[in-house]
Amino acid sequence: MLMLDILRKLVQDVDNAPNLLAALDVIVQSVRDALNTEVCSIYLLDERSNRYVLMATHGLNPNAVGNVSLGFSEGLVGLVGQREELINLEDAASHPRFHYLPETGEDRYNSFLGVPIMNRRKVLGVLVVQQQEKRRFGESEEAFLVTLSAQISGVVAHARALGQLENLHAPKGGVASPRIFHGVAGASGIAIGRAVVIYPPADLESVPDRVTEDPANELQQFNQALMGVRNEIQQLDTKMATSLMPEERALFEVYLRMLDDNALPAEVIERIHAGNWAQGALRSVIDEHMQSFAAMDDPYLRERMADVRDLGRRLLAHLQQQTTPNRDFPESSILIGEDISTATLVDMPLENIAAIVTMTGAANSHMAIVARALGIPTVVGVSELPVGNLDDAEMIVDAYQSRVYVHPSRELRKRYKEIIKEERQLVAGLDAYRDLPAETPDGHRMTLYVNTGLMADVARGRERGAEGVGLYRSEIPFMLRDRFPSEEEQRNIYRQQLSAFAPYPVTMRMLDIGGDKDLPYFPIDEVNPALGWRGIRITLDHPEIFMVQMRAMLKAAIGLNNLQILLPMISSVFEIEEAQHLLLRAVSEVQEEEKVTIQTPKLGIMIEVPSALIQIKDLASIVDFVSVGSNDLTQYLLAVDRNNSRVADLYTPYHPAVLRALQYVVTEAHAVGKPVGICGEMAGDPGTAILLMAMGFDSLGMSASNLLKVRKVLRTIPLTNAKELLNEVLAIDNAAVIRSMVELELNKLGLWDLVRPTQKPVGGKVPA
Repeated sequence: MLMLDILRKLVQDVDNAPNLLAALDVIVQSVRDALNTEVCSIYLLDERSNRYVLMATHGLNPNAVGNVSLGFSEGLVGLVGQREELINLEDAASHPRFHYLPETGEDRYNSFLGVPIMNRRKVLGVLVVQQQEKRRFGESEEAFLVTLSAQISGVVAHARALGQLENLHAPKGGVASPRIFHGVAGASGIAIGRAVVIYPPADLESVPDRVTEDPANELQQFNQALMGVRNEIQQLDTKMATSLMPEERALFEVYLRMLDDNALPAEVIERIHAGNWAQGALRSVIDEHMQSFAAMDDPYLRERMADVRDLGRRLLAHLQQQTTPNRDFPESSILIGEDISTATLVDMPLENIAAIVTMTGAANSHMAIVARALGIPTVVGVSELPVGNLDDAEMIVDAYQSRVYVHPSRELRKRYKEIIKEERQLVAGLDAYRDLPAETPDGHRMTLYVNTGLMADVARGRERGAEGVGLYRSEIPFMLRDRFPSEEEQRNIYRQQLSAFAPYPVTMRMLDIGGDKDLPYFPIDEVNPALGWRGIRITLDHPEIFMVQMRAMLKAAIGLNNLQILLPMISSVFEIEEAQHLLLRAVSEVQEEEKVTIQTPKLGIMIEVPSALIQIKDLASIVDFVSVGSNDLTQYLLAVDRNNSRVADLYTPYHPAVLRALQYVVTEAHAVGKPVGICGEMAGDPGTAILLMAMGFDSLGMSASNLLKVRKVLRTIPLTNAKELLNEVLAIDNAAVIRSMVELELNKLGLWDLVRPTQKPVGGKVPA
């Protein structure tokens, strides 16, 4: 059998194993047979004792499994782990690091090949094969073990995340071990509390089919359940009326539409008439929809699939007379779930919810958007989270660093309590900066804008002295609906934004979808969406969508004249010229319809892709202003998807290429007399904001939560100092060193807490 076939079968057998120990046993037996050798063993690293424990073997003494271990740097196994590379020896006993373990009976084996089992740069264990005859294992055998090690590392990492590798060599019991999980930040902040695991309200899968002798009674029960769920949804909508705008509560309208008599209920009633009891009829309808949606593999249908599942569970709960139990939600509850829907979230006592953590989801999911509007720290996409074992577990959620700590140590709890206390004091202290200009001690004035999407952003931005809107994310009202909003609906939404800040400018970005921002009703199925059909490419291909949005913006600005329009994902001059043509057409149409003179708004472009960066002078010369989208530009320059937890740590705005590119944009745009702003996380980070000011950016656009922090920093550091710092860092070739230099400078000014709230300098040194 070919090695590739052996690997495939082995990985399949491992996936089908009932538990980790069984999987390890499958591996050692299969490897021994595949390499025609006498011994195969797996040693796993016990983090608590810092020792490699023999966890599976075929060829050594089976009684040694779980009872024999080696120190972290002990023996050949320890050497493999230390070097993080394979070791191949034909006479292992002659090696100075050879360590004989009499309990294993390995003294008869001379040849040794050990390969580290690694996941995300961490050694999890060592895979070893041995043989009596002195033999140097061949290159194909080395390659086989390296490939297998990479394949099984995920299985071992998952077991460690579930706590199955805790204290392998020590007596069982005792205090639960602290664990760290990584995900993607959905809404920033820090919280300490106890986990409350959210399970579905009812288990549809367990409902059997059952012939009913009284269809009329089943129909009555179903109609009562239907009324109950409709009332639930309406109550949720009412509950959130003061917290979310109508467009942000559109999901509830979707739910009620699904519960219309001619939608899902009609199918259930038909099956009750056919003889099935209400619960079975409901389950069969939901099952049928779920299977159809899954088979189609369509993003829109996947979104609706989750809604159908949620409604099915709610209906079943009423049928079973199991409406949501009166669960205890103490103060500082941390909601945990595989996936928490928006409806489930807002059904909670929000005043007691400290944070949210989910296994699935994305930073721009509907739930994450609502969590941001409510100010609840959220981490999503924590795929290895052992949800079933977390109820009432003490946790720390650090959404600044996208980390979740389970069973944190006393020292860690103490540290984060201090951070939370200092954050509250900091926020209170920043109030003094609300009405002050962002002006440096040596008289340089910066313009600070707020970035908005939800109306909650508008209120907070105005409270904190924003001088306008640097970026209005117009896609958010589109994302919160199950259809394209009409021109009039868009006009009303845009008017609220424009009037809230008049006469200050409001920069509205044209619809920016695609990539990681799909609309559920406008699916885009691509192999590489980040480099695909997105932003201006979509709207220029669909001028009917572009024109409706442009007309709505122009109508919303009548009498206010503070609208600026921003084109996303620009990569060529042609795209700008085509958009300008459509803008002039829209102005002409609206003037004729409204019988008013329309002031043509300023038109700007976003610099997000490398082609626009290189051609910046050509592009800037034909528009009114330039705005850098720092999040996407950094992502494209570094080829890093910041929503991918595997590579998210490589995403850094302090990368020399990013900083030098930004300086180039400012220099080239100013050379043709065009103002340059920047929006994204860099503008709102106090550390990078200093560098951006020194580069010559005319404005910074950021989330409302960062306005006061950035204003305080800019009012503290003179422009001359900032320029000296910029000149120094532009000569550095290492992102970590650059970040340390910036933060040490801020630490000298007493501004450390504004920079990295979850990490403090120790002994004058900045932590990595």
